[in-house]
Amino acid sequence: CFKLSKELVVVSCLSSTESLLQSLAFTKQPGSIVFPVDSQESNREVMFSCEAQGSPPPLYRWKLNGTAITPKSGSHYSLSGGNLRISHLNKDQDAGTYQCLASNSFGTIVSREASLTFAYLENFKTHRRSSVSVREGQGVVLLCGPPSHSGDLTFTWIFNEYPSFVKQDTRRFISQETGNLYIAKVEPSDVGNYTCVVTNTVTKTRVQGPPAPLVLRSDGIMGEYEPKIEVQFPEIVHVAKGSTVKLECFALGNPVPSINWRRGDGIPFSRKVDVRKASGVLEIPYFQQEDAGTYECVAENSRGKNTVKGKLSFYAPPHLIEKPQGVQKAIDDSLVWECKATGKPKPSYRWMKNGENLEPLEERVQVANGALSISRLTLSDIGMYQCVAGNKHGEVYSNAELRVIAVAPDFSQNQLRSHSMVKEGGDVLIECQPKMSPWGVISWRKGSEALRESNRVSILDNGNLRIQNATKADAGLYTCVARNQFGVASSSGTVMVKEPTVITTPPSTLDVTVGESIVLPCQVNHDPSLELKFTWFFNEQLIHFGNHGGYFEKVGGHSAGDIMIRNIQLRHAGKYTCAVQTKVDSISIAADLVVRGPPGPPTSIHVEEISDTTASLSWRPGPDNHSPITTYTIQARTPFSLGWQAVTTVPEVVGGRRLTATVIDLSPWVEYEFRVLASNAVGTGEPSRPSKQARTKETSIPACGGGGSRSELVITWEPVPEELQNGPGFGYVVAFRPYGATGWMQAAVPLPEASRYVFKNESIQPFSQFQAKVGVYNNEGEGPFGEVVTVYSAEEEPGRAPTRTRARSLSAYDIEVSWKALPWNTSRRRVLGYEVSRYWEKTAPEEAASVQRTVGNQTSAIIRGVKGSSTYYVSVRAYNTAGVGPPSATVNVTTKKPPPSQPPVKVMWNTSDSKIILNWEQVKALENESEVTGYRVLYKCNRHSRPTVMETNTTSVELSLPMDEEYFIQIKPFGEGGEGSSSRQITIPRIAGPNAIGSATKVSTLSALSTIALSFTARTSL
Repeated sequence: CFKLSKELVVVSCLSSTESLLQSLAFTKQPGSIVFPVDSQESNREVMFSCEAQGSPPPLYRWKLNGTAITPKSGSHYSLSGGNLRISHLNKDQDAGTYQCLASNSFGTIVSREASLTFAYLENFKTHRRSSVSVREGQGVVLLCGPPSHSGDLTFTWIFNEYPSFVKQDTRRFISQETGNLYIAKVEPSDVGNYTCVVTNTVTKTRVQGPPAPLVLRSDGIMGEYEPKIEVQFPEIVHVAKGSTVKLECFALGNPVPSINWRRGDGIPFSRKVDVRKASGVLEIPYFQQEDAGTYECVAENSRGKNTVKGKLSFYAPPHLIEKPQGVQKAIDDSLVWECKATGKPKPSYRWMKNGENLEPLEERVQVANGALSISRLTLSDIGMYQCVAGNKHGEVYSNAELRVIAVAPDFSQNQLRSHSMVKEGGDVLIECQPKMSPWGVISWRKGSEALRESNRVSILDNGNLRIQNATKADAGLYTCVARNQFGVASSSGTVMVKEPTVITTPPSTLDVTVGESIVLPCQVNHDPSLELKFTWFFNEQLIHFGNHGGYFEKVGGHSAGDIMIRNIQLRHAGKYTCAVQTKVDSISIAADLVVRGPPGPPTSIHVEEISDTTASLSWRPGPDNHSPITTYTIQARTPFSLGWQAVTTVPEVVGGRRLTATVIDLSPWVEYEFRVLASNAVGTGEPSRPSKQARTKETSIPACGGGGSRSELVITWEPVPEELQNGPGFGYVVAFRPYGATGWMQAAVPLPEASRYVFKNESIQPFSQFQAKVGVYNNEGEGPFGEVVTVYSAEEEPGRAPTRTRARSLSAYDIEVSWKALPWNTSRRRVLGYEVSRYWEKTAPEEAASVQRTVGNQTSAIIRGVKGSSTYYVSVRAYNTAGVGPPSATVNVTTKKPPPSQPPVKVMWNTSDSKIILNWEQVKALENESEVTGYRVLYKCNRHSRPTVMETNTTSVELSLPMDEEYFIQIKPFGEGGEGSSSRQITIPRIAGPNAIGSATKVSTLSALSTIALSFTARTSL
């Protein structure tokens, strides 16, 4: 079924076997072989590998030097698969270039060339060598003259007897190019026999030449002479890319010359270059284009120098960078294959077809610059093609298959879609892609009639049918008809027009607060015959319901894709997209969700400045999460605190626009970390990352003192907290001295919690002036002393009593006491103030007396809170830090009667022309109460303001006040006993009209209907 004729490939056969056929490609290619000749082996053989993949499996054949090899029975050539075995090798007949050819029904491909060479090393033919006679100090060259050979050689020399080998140094050199031994300057120790040893690196065989005796002449010593270069490299050396090149250079001379290398362009050698000055070899590994150029060897001694030059020329075998790929083309089509390779020299190209060189005998076949082009393809062009790129350093091969097909139209593998659905107003593309070669003519029918094209309905160049802005009338059966010279075929499909899907929910922006829940709507109208699929995306990422911690839940019905987001978090803010899909269309709508929450943590917390008790901080705001930051809170922690603690700041309240604050009331010499929290209307956010630790500055302990008992000096201080003691063994050092003295007295107080020290000495005079200071210490040593302060020793109590003591009643509840003051400082008996004592009875004990103290040189005091109509006994005494002095003479005073206990009643009010007129009933005092001498009217315009007071001695008052405010009014009687009970609070509302009246009783709140004209209410509050 493969071929019907020379011109036409049968379509049905090709389509059924197409997947089983495979073109040719080598998986193994032969490589060059160097065979070591060994006459002791009776059956010498080699094998060249060759393997190709393809279906049908390939057949193999070989060529030697371009001539076909025909393995026959009994021949020393045999094939095993594609491998060529050569037995009973003959170096004269079998040496040469081999190539493998693989063929199947697609064609033939040729492998790369592989050579077979034979390595051998024969024996030296000369058995004796003449003596070499030289003067001491002269240079000499001992020739090796290696025997006939094939393969790389290495050379060594034996001095006198094995295993004494000649060691190379600056004076002796063995060339690995010629094998000769060079001695730059002969010394008496060099006299002896020299034997050249030659080793074949392939066969590993070794042969020795005849010994060459070296003797000294007796006619004198050679004088000094300039270097003579005996070993030098060629003028041009061709070096392959990536290979290693070795240049040799050695000179004879007296004194022994030094060998140096340099580049002709002056560029220094790279690190990879190995310059072995002792052996005269320059080695350049991994040779590249930049290593090419002129190299110089300089031999120099005290008599002069000599130089040789040579050029290293870079070359590279071809390397393919663009290869042809196998293609399948229709008959009469065109083919262009590009083939490009790098190399130096620039590669040339040739093409092969089925293992033979392609000679363009027709104009439709062209080869130019490696490109092969064939126009008007025929079946005769079918085959395997190879591009061969080559220069004098090698060739590379690339394979590609060309298939040319001729096929009648066929829809069996690609029929029209049976049903194509499109929404009304939408576009639909009906593909018509039959298999045929060459490509023919495509036409369409709708129903039984030829399709008429319009501005909406068009047949594309590739045969497909496009219907734009579809209407209900476009529904129906469509047929695609394909024709070429080999036949006709057709395929049909139905077009159905559906109603479009419309989302009825408008786009929106939603605003929620953290912790709330919300429903995102997605309502649609759609064709009832189509199924809906709702898909939700969050910030363009698909939402997987059931994941995401259970926050997302579908709550929509059949025609709704609503979702609920429960317990919303900040991370849920973003863009939500509802995508609705049917078989004919897909639409989407987006909603932006703004989530308001507590602010994010502030950033960049820095301690700008720090003192002993304060620290200045700065920070940058974090995100406000859509609610402006209102305040910042600063917290601190130390190694001694229990976690983070709030601190006092300046300003006390840090507003949301401030990014700096000063922390106060810190402890000195403590390491602090600070963090900042931001708050807004939603709440307080997460704290910032802690600042870097910062230590407050060290401070001294301030001392003070005074007081105590007679002959005592009391010195006090604030104890140092544990977190500031900086180690165990903490205590205080107290130093003091009389004022004007030079030396200090010191005392240690080993208790960390101590706050005072008492020094007692009978010689201390009362109220003597001292200087004092307090320091600290612990097991690590002493700390600093505080500032020197002035303190006084204990003083004596005042020795005299105040005189001219008087007392009078100010009211039923207040008594005024006065006296004559004592001198402030008399004979070290200071007066700091006075102590007033009051008694119920003259005989009452002093302990029961109430005491009230004054400060300084005050000569009167008011005793408040006493009872009316009561007699009190009062005395006064002076006091200081040592105690109180003797009391004054006792005086008595009787308080006034209490004020009236009855409040004003029957309070009436009315308004007229921005005036409030109040009237009330006269308050009558009881027998044990003081007479009413007047009234105080207290009024204010809101409950929280301070009242204004007006006094009157009548039972009415007129207030000139604006009527657009609400007023609260109280009335109190007063007499010589003080203020009496207040009336109920009267509330006078705002009054829009010209007149209103009201009243207040002590029974109940007034009714608006019975007491107020013009429908205004007078309210009373208890």
